[in-house]
This record gives sequence, structure tokens and C-alpha cells, in this order.
Amino acid sequence: MQIDVAALKSIFDPKLRPLIGVDISSTAVKMVELVDAGKGQPRVERYAIEPLPKDAVVDGNLASIEAVAETLQRCWKRLGTSTRFVAMALPTAAVITKKITLPATLRDQEMEIQVESEANQYLPFALEEVNLDFQVIGPAPGNPDDVEVLLAASRKEKVEDRVAAAEVAELKPVVMDVEVYATEAAYELVTKQLPGEGAGQIVALVDVGASAMKITIMKDDQQLYTREQAFGGVRLTEEIMRAYGMGPEEAESLKRSGTPPDNYEAEILHPFIEGLAQEVARAMQFFFTSTPYGEVHYIILAGGSALVPGVAEIVGQRTNINTLLADPFAGMAISPRIRAKQLATDAPSLMVACGLALRKFDQ
Repeated sequence: MQIDVAALKSIFDPKLRPLIGVDISSTAVKMVELVDAGKGQPRVERYAIEPLPKDAVVDGNLASIEAVAETLQRCWKRLGTSTRFVAMALPTAAVITKKITLPATLRDQEMEIQVESEANQYLPFALEEVNLDFQVIGPAPGNPDDVEVLLAASRKEKVEDRVAAAEVAELKPVVMDVEVYATEAAYELVTKQLPGEGAGQIVALVDVGASAMKITIMKDDQQLYTREQAFGGVRLTEEIMRAYGMGPEEAESLKRSGTPPDNYEAEILHPFIEGLAQEVARAMQFFFTSTPYGEVHYIILAGGSALVPGVAEIVGQRTNINTLLADPFAGMAISPRIRAKQLATDAPSLMVACGLALRKFDQ
């Protein structure tokens, strides 16, 4: 019997194990598989996007585990991989995070006990109802004898629903992350598109999803400001449905690549883009008035609604800030099986899936 040493290694070494980043948004399942192209450099091996049935996911909650599982299975088949290990993420709103300071001398088990004790003070529900995790960030500012620890907690059913949907789709969840951290991991790749890789620059990452716009403003590795506004791509979908008597899936298809009716751009698309640009401009004003900062050097647009043609140009004009579309894959090698032009088009909507796929390369 011949033993496959590579397969054995991949079982015991998570860094060698193939891993798919899986983003379950409110309108679609997105999957990204990255492989090591050598020297720890990621290569995009495969990706796929599969629309979800309407209301299968509502406000980040899996309203129908069966519908989500079926979509996961279709997306995985479209991906065309043999890998079943997946990294998934919880919506940011479903997770409570808190930074705490603990003595650096604590052993792992002692730290776990301390974290649970601290979590009891901050959580609005009993510990047995939550999944709790923590990560040591590094030395505490101003005190080398302490370490800063990030604890994260979510109600068990939020995690269990995602795991259940993956398992029904015959996938094997090995990582459960938080969407905001996955996005930040991909953001580090996006800043490589900026002059000087964005060093010293104030950058606004604006993620426009189906129902909400999330704004995160960064300077180097420091988060300066976050805000969420109730504006998203569902407004455009609803306008298309109302104007042309379409169902939600037809409307989504028209948004992406369909042949629009003659009055579509002037009466439907442009008002939506103007509304989106005004929301971004308003978010920038909130940032300026509530912080000591008076400028933003770049706006990076991400999320499904960033795929709407012409968005970056109008946002740039209305805010007078350099605006570009997020592309975490810009500096990566790309498998010949992927159409590079299509990947560049879809890239702004793949930030979370890409960030999750990067977990394969974690130290």
C-alpha cells in the first residue's frame, strides 16, 4: 500500500490543509480558495458566487438552514474543488468583542479562567449560552508586564446554525471568524494598491451590502472610526422590481449583467448611485465632526453594491476624495482556470471570503 505523505501532512498541519473561505451574505454565498504559490504567497485557485433565495438570510440570521445549505452545496459544486474544509464568519453585529489586559505571566489554562471571569462581567447572557474565544494581541501599551487580550463571544445558536448549514452541505467547518476581522485581513492586501502601500494615509473602507453600509476608517493598522448606516443595494433591487414588475432574482440579474431597458440608467440607476454617494459623503462629515481628523486620503469601496457600474467615479466626485474599488487579489497570482477580468469585476464583493481563505496562511 502506497502512503500519500502530502495528504498525511495536510491532516496534521492546518497551514498545509486546503481551505475555502465561505461568506454567507444576505443575498449570496461566495467562496474563495487560495493556495500557496510558493514562499507563503497566496494564489487564487478558484472562486464562485451563488445567489441565495430571498429571505433565506435576514439581518445576518439564517432564517432557512435548508435553503442556505442547498445554496452552499450548489456554490461548492460550481467551485469544482475536492476541498471540503471551510472557514466561515459570523456577522459583526452577532459578536460582542472586548479588549482586556491580563498579566503576561499567565499560562494558557490560567488565562482561559481569567478570560471567562472577565467575560462574565461584560456579557448580557449566561456563559453556558455563548461560544467564547480569545486572542493575545501583544504587550499592553505602557505596561510590559501585561498583555492585551481580545475576547469575542457570540450566542451558541448563531455559530450552530452556520455549522449546521455547512454540515448539511457536506462541508467541514474548521474556522469560525467574525466578518469585520475577515474584511480587515483582506484590507491589508487592498492597501498594497495605494501609493506607498497607504503608509501614513487615512483610508475609509466603505462596505455597501444589501441593507447596510459599514464604514471603517483606518490609519496604518489603527482603526480610527466605525459607523453603520441603513443604506444598501436592496433599494436598487426594489426599484427595479417596482419599475419593471420583476421578481427579486430577475432584478438581481439585471443589476449585475442584464440588458437594461432604455430608461433604466436615467430613472433607476443614477438616482441610486447619487443616493449612495450622498450617504458616503455624509459618513465622511460625521467622521470629521466627531474626531480630530480633517481629511481622508482614500475611499475604498467594497461589498456587492460596489459592483454597480459608475459608483466609484460618482463617489469620488461628490466627496472630492480619491475613490477606488477594493481588489484584494490585485497583487496575487491567478489560476489559469479563472477569468482575470471577471475576478477583477467581482473582487469588491469577495472581501470577506478572501479574508477567510487567508486563514490558511495564518502563523
